Amino acid sequence: MIDIFSFERKAGTGLFDNFSKICLKSKTKSRKCLALSSISDYKFYMEIAAIILAAGKGTRLNSALPKPLHHIGGRPMLAWSLDASKAAAASHIITVLPKESDAIINWLDGQKSCIQDPPKGTGHAVLAARDSLAGFDGIALIMFADTPLITAQTLSSLAAAITDGADIAVLGFDAADPTGYGRLITSDDHKLEKIVEHNDASDSESAQRLVNGGVMAVRCPLLFDLLEKIGSDNAKGEIYLTDIVYHANAQALKVTYRITDETEIAGVNSRQDLAHVEAILQKWLRQSAMEQGVTLQAPETVFLDADIRFGRDVVIEPHVVIGAGSVIGEGCIIKSFSHIEGATLGAYCIIGPYARLRPGTNADEGVKIGNFVETKKAVIGAGSKANHLTYIGDTIIGIGANIGAGTITCNYDGFGKFKTLIGDGASIGSNTALVAPVKIGAGAIIGAGSTITADVPSNAIATTRSAVDVRHDAATRYRSVRENDTK
Repeated sequence: MIDIFSFERKAGTGLFDNFSKICLKSKTKSRKCLALSSISDYKFYMEIAAIILAAGKGTRLNSALPKPLHHIGGRPMLAWSLDASKAAAASHIITVLPKESDAIINWLDGQKSCIQDPPKGTGHAVLAARDSLAGFDGIALIMFADTPLITAQTLSSLAAAITDGADIAVLGFDAADPTGYGRLITSDDHKLEKIVEHNDASDSESAQRLVNGGVMAVRCPLLFDLLEKIGSDNAKGEIYLTDIVYHANAQALKVTYRITDETEIAGVNSRQDLAHVEAILQKWLRQSAMEQGVTLQAPETVFLDADIRFGRDVVIEPHVVIGAGSVIGEGCIIKSFSHIEGATLGAYCIIGPYARLRPGTNADEGVKIGNFVETKKAVIGAGSKANHLTYIGDTIIGIGANIGAGTITCNYDGFGKFKTLIGDGASIGSNTALVAPVKIGAGAIIGAGSTITADVPSNAIATTRSAVDVRHDAATRYRSVRENDTK
């Protein structure tokens, strides 16, 4: 059973899970209840729906890719908004899309969406979700796909304001530069009296630094009743979501606000904004990694995706990139200029410098992958080594094997991929080509410079070298001929 007033999201041990843990607490009872540990133990709550506005065109990004699918932290911005709403206990999530949104619909893969056509402002976008929430009696969280740093904790704080009796709760922040933002005009009792757009603000209102962050929580079905009262008699002919504050106050409804940090609602409208938001997120991810016991020797030079899992006492040297789906075991050392993506490392591995581990790499305890080594779909047994200038792809390597410098597993014949199997304790000499499919038995030794096209039994020695053809004084004669040719 779930106590929604003491709820902690802990889906895993990744970076995202670490910094996005939430705790929701409220004492106010509402109209619905959830049974907990016994028949007599009840907690009351209001069901939550999230309406994610993703109908903006993102013209300033100058991209063929829809704005919500642009990545930060290795994930589309929309994914962050969806995860935050889920972590805030939203049971209904509707993404509002523009016309011709096939790419986003495909990415959503069956998750609920609706179309705003034509686009007529933020209020009109919310109205597009009305049919999807027919009969819904709870809290609507209205958020944006292009503000991906909003946290579940902040969304939950807005929702709690509604369970505490408010009809509308608006998210604000103290802006370093309030220019262009609507001002939140408040009273001493935390009532939001009105939202004044920048161009309409008086001198005293313009001096206010508390501005509108755009995110709201509104009681339903009141939300749609208020939106129906809003006209589009303005310069753009649009229906503005913020106008519901005016109509709510006109009906003597309770309108309040919550304050968050400016970084949480940093929006993305340009490539510069995208870089800014990425920088904020990277700072959070680095902080989260260090809290998990990871040493970052030069944090500002390390770039992390969101769903990485770290063991304790990992050391990451400068200029390292670790991508999505990676697991870095306890005590691993990641040396400078290495790039890891979708790889799993057991404890005490040493990687790099200048190593590239591609998706599907799975290295057991104590593996060493050195400079200018590339791996892909490679399972590497405990204690095995590939220290220099090697490509290992579609390969299974046993325990304690040694892969010499310049070794290549030739896994592709122009039509398909094939596996290379290398047994426990095998030694592959430098500059060897293993032409898959091929199996090298346990304890086998492959002579340097060999091209192996057939299986090698366990404990055998295999070489494919030609006899050395030595022609005495041939070099002298060659130089003489070449010199005469150039005269």
